[in-house]
Amino acid sequence: MTPRIRGIVETCINVFDISRAQCFYERTFGFEAMEHDDRFCAFRVGTDVLLLFRHGGSDHPMAVTGGVIPPHNTVGAGHFALAISRDEIESWRQVLKDQEIQIESEARWERGGHSIYFRDPDGNLLELVSPGVWANY
Repeated sequence: MTPRIRGIVETCINVFDISRAQCFYERTFGFEAMEHDDRFCAFRVGTDVLLLFRHGGSDHPMAVTGGVIPPHNTVGAGHFALAISRDEIESWRQVLKDQEIQIESEARWERGGHSIYFRDPDGNLLELVSPGVWANY
């Protein structure tokens, strides 16, 4: 029997400028940077982690206390969705407008969920999503 996966602990995307990206994610979402340097930034997102790596910042294995982290550089723009409540959709539209972040599109899902899509400064596709998109959310 296969053991059950209990969630996603971290998601990783690449950015061209760590400082610019860190400012974007802190300003737009209020994320807390747990660790950062010129190569990466790790944000606390509830109980999850969003990792931003500078393009080329994870091309080689990295020795750490207790082992080696394999390279995990991605190619091209990434995507992730951030959970929001249904009653905050309009508030998020206003936040994006106030931050001069263009909404690329929106979708209403059969299960009642709502998605708002937009890009970060590096072209990664971000999605704010309310419950009712997937069978499990």
